[in-house]
Amino acid sequence: MTNRDELVAACDTELAAAGFRDFTANGLQVSGRGEITRVLSGVTACQALLDEAVAWQADMVLVHHGYFWKNEPVQVVGMKRQRLATLLGHDINLLAYHLPLDAHATLGNNARLADRLGFEVSGCLDGELGQGLLWHGSLTTPMTATDLAQHVGERLAREPLLIESPRASDIRRVAWCTGGAQDMIIQAAEAGADAFISGEISERTTHLAREMGIHYLAAGHHATERYGVQALGEWLAEGFGVEHRFVDIDNPA
Repeated sequence: MTNRDELVAACDTELAAAGFRDFTANGLQVSGRGEITRVLSGVTACQALLDEAVAWQADMVLVHHGYFWKNEPVQVVGMKRQRLATLLGHDINLLAYHLPLDAHATLGNNARLADRLGFEVSGCLDGELGQGLLWHGSLTTPMTATDLAQHVGERLAREPLLIESPRASDIRRVAWCTGGAQDMIIQAAEAGADAFISGEISERTTHLAREMGIHYLAAGHHATERYGVQALGEWLAEGFGVEHRFVDIDNPA
């Protein structure tokens, strides 16, 4: 059993949460019981994940996508009321990290995605490693765009959407940022990447890829961000002796 405030402070420090300007509040978003034995993690604090936490008798839910986003309605009604009622009614803590969990040099979504896909990390194109969000590196063996898409699909268990550029060649240099980072394709192309991977695609992304000479893979917001929260949960299990369980609530987007 671990003191909640000590566990939260350790996460805040490890992820350097205070150093990020974000669209949400990072850290403890909803307070519950003060002692933690079981931590259940998932990508998003949806109702299905909260129901799993209640069934497992978790003391804390750890997620990448929590609540209280910038510009969202402030009223506690409907879906928001039900989610909060579940947490408060069962005295469960909600701990959420957004950009800090994307950026972390070893536990973060970008780091874990690179590891899963076998990329050799060179650094970040928008800051120091551990602070930047746009990562870049190289493939151990050059691939065609089709081969890379197949590789990504096999490793993530989700077929990516591939936009091939007629101006791009085989892929040696790759850039990536998990989640909704499709507009970073511009910086990736300008830096000389042969391919860019993110989670989501917008209508404009297709034209950017074709005209800027860079292949683009939309590998799924959820699919690309499953691994950081798992790594953080395991880090807590090893460091604090809590029991950790990850639940993957299926999401095709």
